[in-house]
Amino acid sequence: MNSAAIDPLTDPKAYIASLVARSRAAQQAIEHYSQEQVDDLIRAMVWAVAQPGVAEEVAQFTVDETRLGNYEGKFLKIQRKTRATLADIIDDKSVGVIEEYPDRNIKIIAKPLGVIGALAPSTNPEATPVIKGIHAVKGRNSIIIAPHPRAKLTNKKICDLMRSALKRMGAPEDLVIGIETPSLDTTNELMRQCDRVLATGGGAMVSAAYSSGTPALGVGVGNAVITVDSSADLDDAAEKIRISKTLDLAASCSSDNSVLLIDEIYDDMLQRLQAQGGYVCSEEEKAKLQATLWDEELHINTAMVAQPVDRIAAMAGIEPPEGTQFLIVLEDGFGPEHPFSGEKLSVIMALYRARDIEHAIELTRNIQAYQGQGHSCGIYSNNDNNIMKLAASTHTSRVMVNQPQAASNSGNVWNGMRQTFSLGCGSWGGNGTNHNVSWRDLINETWVSKPLAQNKIVPSDEDLFGGVRDKLA
Repeated sequence: MNSAAIDPLTDPKAYIASLVARSRAAQQAIEHYSQEQVDDLIRAMVWAVAQPGVAEEVAQFTVDETRLGNYEGKFLKIQRKTRATLADIIDDKSVGVIEEYPDRNIKIIAKPLGVIGALAPSTNPEATPVIKGIHAVKGRNSIIIAPHPRAKLTNKKICDLMRSALKRMGAPEDLVIGIETPSLDTTNELMRQCDRVLATGGGAMVSAAYSSGTPALGVGVGNAVITVDSSADLDDAAEKIRISKTLDLAASCSSDNSVLLIDEIYDDMLQRLQAQGGYVCSEEEKAKLQATLWDEELHINTAMVAQPVDRIAAMAGIEPPEGTQFLIVLEDGFGPEHPFSGEKLSVIMALYRARDIEHAIELTRNIQAYQGQGHSCGIYSNNDNNIMKLAASTHTSRVMVNQPQAASNSGNVWNGMRQTFSLGCGSWGGNGTNHNVSWRDLINETWVSKPLAQNKIVPSDEDLFGGVRDKLA
C-alpha cells in the first residue's frame, strides 16, 4: 500500500494502516539483529541529529516553528540530553538472555514488541522523537511518531535525519516514521493500530491512549513542588531553582511550579531568589497575571506557555524591572480557587511560607492533589530525616534532592535516574508505572524456568503462620 497515494485527512484509517505495514516490515527485518548491530543503529540515530552543526540547526528550527521555549534550552536537549540518554542505555543488554536468577534457575529472554506508536508534545519536539526512537530500536522495535501539529515540521526534520542515518547503516529507514500531516484522527488511528502506545502530552491525549484498546504507557500531569528547609545551602538552592524555572522557558512540566520555604529561612531565601532574577508581583499584578494566564474555566492561555518573561509581562500589562528572569506570586492556598497552585508551563512561580517540614508536606500533598499527583517533587536540604519524611509522606514517584528539578527528574549526568522524557506517575497519576520509562518497557519477555536442583520446602504451620494462628483460634 502506497502511503503517498492516501489522503490522511479523508482516510486516516487507511493512511495509518499503510504506515504500520511499512513499519512492521522494517521491524521484522531487524528482529534477529545482534546486540552490536542494534547498538550501532541507535548510535547512528543520535549522531545524525546531535552532531556539531546539526544540533544548532535543529534547535533554531524548533524555536522558529513552535515559538515555544528558547534556543539555549532546545540546544541542550538535542545536543546533550540525547547523548546522555544514549550513554545511559548503550551498555544495556537488550538482545537474548538479559537476566538470570541462578537461585531460582530462571533466565529471561528479551523479544521485540513490534510497532511502537509514540506521541510527541509541542513543548519537547526536538529530543522526544530521538529519545523514544532509540528506546524503541534498542528493543528491536520500529516506531511511528505522531507530532503535535505545532511541531510537525520539526518532527519531520528530525525523523528524516534519523531515517537517512539508518539507511546508511544498511537498516530499513522505516524503522522510524513520522506522521507528516498530523491530526486527531491520525493520532487516534495510530494508537489503535500499533502494538504499544508511548504517550507524552496533555491529559486528554494520555486518556485517549489508555482508551485506544492498545497497551499503553502514559504519563501523568506534572506540577513540581519544591521545598527548601533550614538546613539547605540557600545560595545553591536559589541558583538551581532559577536554572530549573527558566530552562527552555519552563516548557517542561517538571519546572518548579510551587516553591515552599520553611518559615525560619523564608526572608533570607526570598532575597536570594530575587538576586537570581525573581520578581515578586504585587497583589494587583498577580490578579492581572491570573486573568491573562487562565480563562474563567481555568483553561490555560497557550499564548503564554514557554514565553520570555517580558512577553508574559506585556500580555498581562505589568512592568517588572530589567533583569527579571522569572515572576514570583505569593500564595497560601490550593485548588481551583487558587489557580497558581497548578501547572503554569511558564516562568511564573508560586511561593509559599511553610511553618515546618510537616506543614511543607501537607502543602505538597494538597497542591499535588489538585494537579500533579504522582509526578515529582523536590527538596533542598541536608537533613536526611526531612528528606525521607517528605519522600515517605507524599504521593510522588520521584523526589529530587538538591538538584534542579526540570533538568534532573528525567535523568541527568549528576544522578542515577533513567534518562527519558516519559515519567510514570503510578496510580496517583492514573499510570501503570512509577518509573522513568525506557527500552525495558518496550520489549516482551520470555521466562525460561528449569527445575530447581532441590525442591523448595514449605515451612511448618508454626513457622509459616506464627502467632496469627493462635489469635484466630
